[in-house]
Amino acid sequence: MTKIAIIEDDAVISQMYKMKFELEGFDTYVALDGKDGIKMVEKNHPHLLLLDLQMPDLNGDEVLSQIRQSKWGKNLPVLILTNTSKEDSPEALKSLNVTDYIVKAELTPRQVVNKVKDILNN
Repeated sequence: MTKIAIIEDDAVISQMYKMKFELEGFDTYVALDGKDGIKMVEKNHPHLLLLDLQMPDLNGDEVLSQIRQSKWGKNLPVLILTNTSKEDSPEALKSLNVTDYIVKAELTPRQVVNKVKDILNN
């Protein structure tokens, strides 16, 4: 089964995406902060990560930087899912091999699921 990890500090949003992906047949894991997210990703080795940028403890770019240091996480597809515009995103993201960047308010959950399906089928 295809595994999706979601690191998102807003519990309502993360549960909404979890439910949406599970209804589509994905095995879905959620963490509400960066530290727990890193542990979750290392434990479950998802096929794709949805990552928020603005979170307590560790921001998304810090989380991704740590994930990219592992042999396994080096090539993990990562979809940034945030309310921060791409122009206002951290400079560090440019060197962290982000697969795609989505502003939450611009796409419906259905469109996000479809984008993930497209990424995983390529």
